[in-house]
Amino acid sequence: MTHFMNRKEDLVTEAIDGALIAAGGTLARLDGYPHIRVVVRSDWTKTRVALVSGGGSGHEPAHVGFVGKGMLTAAVCGDVFASPSVDAVLAAILAVTGPAGCLLIVKNYTGDRLNFGLAAERARAFGHKVEMVVVDDDVALPDLPQARGVAGTLFVHKIAGALAEAGRDLDSIAATARRVIATSHSIGMSLDTCTVPGSPKEHRIPAGKVELGLGIHGEAGFEQIDYVDARQAMVAVVDKLRGCMSDKPHVALLNNLGAASVLEMSVLAHELIRSSIGERITWLIGPAAMMTSLDMHGFSVSVLELDEGDAALLAAPTPVAGWPGCTELRPSRILPLPDGLSPIKAMPSPHAPTRAFLLSCCEVLIGAEAALNALDAKSGDGDTGSTLANASRALISALDALPLADPTQLYRAIGQELSQTMGGSSGVLLAIFFAAAGDASSSGLPMREALKAGLERMQQIGGAMPGDRTMIDALQPALEALDESLAAAAAAARKGANHTATLTRAKAGRSSYLNADQLVGHNDPGAEAVAILFEHLARL
Repeated sequence: MTHFMNRKEDLVTEAIDGALIAAGGTLARLDGYPHIRVVVRSDWTKTRVALVSGGGSGHEPAHVGFVGKGMLTAAVCGDVFASPSVDAVLAAILAVTGPAGCLLIVKNYTGDRLNFGLAAERARAFGHKVEMVVVDDDVALPDLPQARGVAGTLFVHKIAGALAEAGRDLDSIAATARRVIATSHSIGMSLDTCTVPGSPKEHRIPAGKVELGLGIHGEAGFEQIDYVDARQAMVAVVDKLRGCMSDKPHVALLNNLGAASVLEMSVLAHELIRSSIGERITWLIGPAAMMTSLDMHGFSVSVLELDEGDAALLAAPTPVAGWPGCTELRPSRILPLPDGLSPIKAMPSPHAPTRAFLLSCCEVLIGAEAALNALDAKSGDGDTGSTLANASRALISALDALPLADPTQLYRAIGQELSQTMGGSSGVLLAIFFAAAGDASSSGLPMREALKAGLERMQQIGGAMPGDRTMIDALQPALEALDESLAAAAAAARKGANHTATLTRAKAGRSSYLNADQLVGHNDPGAEAVAILFEHLARL
């Protein structure tokens, strides 16, 4: 995988320089590149206990992103996934430690323990008061004598940072940090491994699997399981945490390991709170990228048993870039729709043939979901199949509430259903199509003429015409041929859909943003969906 970098050797230093620019003067660094890479608070006056943490790079925003008022005083950065040197850690300690002393917050990896530990000894030899705590929150491998330190480290950063900002002494801060460590537990899960810059990617996790318990340096987890969906993934994670948790209130930290989208992380937050430990979670940090593993497509969950005062310390304001805040969980508010948006629905009326007809049409579009998405990915955003399939599923669930015995009201009801359940411009256009067809039917026009009236209204409002590379290229000829037979309509729709593959310019829809090379040879997915549907009808 290619990365946005210049030279691998300069990756960390240039990233630090970029972070300093973005901080707007609130952060500074020590001299000493490239061997000493230490970021410190610009406003630090050594009047309070200093907090120093760090480790290998590649976990951004940790650790530089947590330097600031109310959190870390300094962060020491090693190479990607490599501990910083003793001299670098010592430089950080000496730069920020005053009479109040310094607390080192170290994740439980051999290199970090040794380098931070030796630096602490040397700093003490200079006469400084230095305490060190080691975070070992990972519960993925319970038989290990030394559990890894992962995202639960952030609980320590924030609680100890708030105490230091409030002027507490070193001994009490260190004691609180050790208590927080003792009741913090974390586990991670990923669909894919990370890619270390300059190194070949390890393809360890096969398609259809998800790995549970992998480390933030890409270390293999203890188990690969079948991936089903977000709910099953969260259940597997929660099952490993539940046995470590008491019945007391907890705060949960939902961490993006690097490549999960905001959309995915929000789904995972929903699943976390509805899980078997959800009732014990009273505060939530994230979801956000906080302790990442480069581009790992995964997440981790950390939980901390709340002691008196912890929630206030976690929620205390801090300006640091990487901290997303800590939110007390409250029931979601659901407000009624404004007047006019709650539709007046026609009275349901059963009609078995019409029900069977609509059901078969919906099932055909659901069955074509993957193929239409793949086609759309060549000329759009890859969601045409899902858009039509989701609307079809919604229509199936509403079948028994539709006026199936009244064609006029049925057209309108289908348009109303699509306007509520089908996203994108296609949903709006099809809602217009069916609503206009219903209006035409109410004036006495037969089905073919009513549908043509719907098409005309859709063209007037949407602006697309035949030849613009849209569903109209298949729909219009199909409706024109409908009087002859369904077979003729299907043949006309197929001819129109195939013709879109020869069009070098789209004049409507997302395809209009693409060049000819990306369009030629691929049917418009909307037109293809129309052709598939009419071909199905011809076989009935």
